[in-house]
Order: sequence, then C-alpha cells, then structure tokens
Amino acid sequence: MTEPVADVRQYLRGLPVFAADLPGFDPGTAPERPEALFVAWLTAAVAAGVPEPHAMTLSTIGEDGDPSARVLILKNVDEHGWQFAVHAASPKGRDLTRQPAAALTFYWPAVARQIRVRGPVTAETADRSAADFLARPAGSRAEASIGRQSQILDDPHDLDVATKEAARRLEEDPGLVVPEWTLYTLRPTAVEFWQGDKQRRHTRLRYTRTTGGWHRDLLWP
Repeated sequence: MTEPVADVRQYLRGLPVFAADLPGFDPGTAPERPEALFVAWLTAAVAAGVPEPHAMTLSTIGEDGDPSARVLILKNVDEHGWQFAVHAASPKGRDLTRQPAAALTFYWPAVARQIRVRGPVTAETADRSAADFLARPAGSRAEASIGRQSQILDDPHDLDVATKEAARRLEEDPGLVVPEWTLYTLRPTAVEFWQGDKQRRHTRLRYTRTTGGWHRDLLWP
C-alpha cells in the first residue's frame, strides 16, 4: 500500500507535465475540414503508442440541469459527424432524449493533444443501431442486453446471474438485438484542436461551422 499524501496540493504541483518530446503543429497546414485533421491526429496518436486514443469523454446535460460526463469509445467519424452508441434507458441515453446535444473531449497526454467537439446529436436508424450492436463483442452485447446500467446493485451475485442469463440468450439467438441500443451522430458546430507546449505557448485552432462551410480561428492559449 502506498503512503498517504500529507499535502495534496503540493503533491499535485510536483507531478510532471509534458515530460515527453512533443510533436509540432502548424495550423497553416491544417485541412479545410475538422474531421480530416482529427483522423490525421488520431493515426499519429496510434503511431506514437497512445493507449486507447479512440476513448473520449461524452458530456451531456442531466435532468437536474447539471452536466454529466463519462468515457465512451468513438465508433466512426466522417463528413457527417462523430458517432457513438448508448443504451436509450441509460442515464446518458435519457439525457440525449431530453436534450439532444453533447460535447466530446479527447485527451492524449503522451503527445499533449486535446480535441473538443460539440453540437447537436441525432439518433441513427434502427438498422444502423442494430448493426453497431451486432458488431460488439459477445460480452459487451450481453452486458448491454441486461439494460440496468447505473441502477443500484444490492448484491454482486445478482450481476453474475444476470450476466450468465444474458450470455445464454445470446448463445441461443446470436442475432438478438437490444431495441434500445442507439447509434448517435454528433454533427459539430465547433471543433477545437489543442497542441500543448512545454512553455505553455499552446496552439489552439478552432473550426466553426458556418452556412458556407468551416471557418478557422486561432485562439489565445
């Protein structure tokens, strides 16, 4: 067991930031569309050994009006937007039903890069949602088919029983699809690319959607 921290503030201030060699970023060479730059940065992160670079923080607005955030996996990105999938009965699914807008945040500390995406969210067709569900690993499909995400778990044994029963149903019916499983597309109104700098001269490039396409601005660090 590690020793307790006596002074958390001082402990946090002593943690290293931007310890590795960082890549450069010239906004003048950025493509016209943000999804093209995103894919370029994503593949560069993979090449740099960034673990799970497709993991992102999804932020929604809860029923109480407060923001709520959790980490999901990006399913796709193209000229139509960024895609992810959730169970409609989950808290995030209910949030998106009430208020169909969200923000996505990617952060890759090894290369000091952050990407922020925000905009309205639209549910895809049942066929596309079903295809996404069936592409998931068996264990993920079993968990999603239980449909009790974020509910109170009184006894861990109940989870074991429900998981085994869900796995049995999927084994008997490999084509089983949970109708509440929903693939969403976030059509961004703004996308910001942030490149960290050891001297804190961070480079920030923001794409903003306009009626004529995408407008690009540099932002102060």
